[in-house]
Amino acid sequence: MNCCCCENETQTHVHEVVGSVRIAEREEDPHNHRFAGVTNEVIAVPGGHVHRLTTKTDFYEDHFHPICITTGLPVPVGSGDDARHVHFIDDETAVRDGHFHEFIAATLIDNPIGD
Repeated sequence: MNCCCCENETQTHVHEVVGSVRIAEREEDPHNHRFAGVTNEVIAVPGGHVHRLTTKTDFYEDHFHPICITTGLPVPVGSGDDARHVHFIDDETAVRDGHFHEFIAATLIDNPIGD
């Protein structure tokens, strides 16, 4: 079995993401798509960290849209020992079939059943 991950990669944390894109082609062929995925590991940046998400939407008729974005900075959720965080996403899909879709989403919390 082949694995595309690097054995020496430092494990930090990832986030699950699920969402729907906004309706496009309102006059010609109104439709939207859904997507799901898991972010890559932490990317350190000034003020905290971000994650990359590379996935694609589901199919509608004859097309889907790639999604390759960077999340925003962490947003704290909870407090004390139960403190976690999410990341907001405000972006758009790649152009396919002559159009793109905008979307706003948030990752699920990191370490949902954490210690």
